[in-house]
Amino acid sequence: MGSIADLINQLPPDLQQEVEDFVQFLKEKRLNRPRRTPTFSWAGALQDLRDKYTSVELQHKISECRIDEK
Repeated sequence: MGSIADLINQLPPDLQQEVEDFVQFLKEKRLNRPRRTPTFSWAGALQDLRDKYTSVELQHKISECRIDEK
């Protein structure tokens, strides 16, 4: 597969313009996204599991759940 520029250059002019418009949209979307301070409202959510699991065991359980979702 070629570079992105090579692929774009192979497109007809109207589609090249569409790609340019989309890239501009992505740039603006990223720049205009409001920056928020993290709240950490989740902190302590698993506190009741502290005596049952170590942090490493919890990480493994979370990984297992994520794998099962796929």
